Amino acid sequence: MADIVDTAVNAGSFNTLVAAVKAANLVDTLKGAGPFTVFAPTDEAFAKLPQGTVDGLLQDIPKLTKILTYHVVSGKVTAADVVKLNSAKTVEGTDVKIDASNGVKVNNATVTTPDVAADNGVIHIIDTVLIPA
Repeated sequence: MADIVDTAVNAGSFNTLVAAVKAANLVDTLKGAGPFTVFAPTDEAFAKLPQGTVDGLLQDIPKLTKILTYHVVSGKVTAADVVKLNSAKTVEGTDVKIDASNGVKVNNATVTTPDVAADNGVIHIIDTVLIPA
């Protein structure tokens, strides 16, 4: 099985996320032992951001790193675990809200595909980029 980064690359729908992870020098971290839980926004999720946002973030590595680490939770949190939670502490340091009352939402993002397995954790595909407060 592939690690989180290679799983995202192989899926083909996370080109923006993978480029951002590379720009922020987080590849080695996300290829590490983990385990990690990643709420992974698709390319379409990044496309919903105001025009120029992604380019701006690629020029502001500290802000980009803050946003990317806000999508990562330490440990392997599967869909079965997520539905029992109302929040989760991110690697960035603050919590994301979890609402499993009607599907699963993480803050304002909907989990479109849960439990994509990787050998160092799990990916939950989301439809919106999470932005820390």
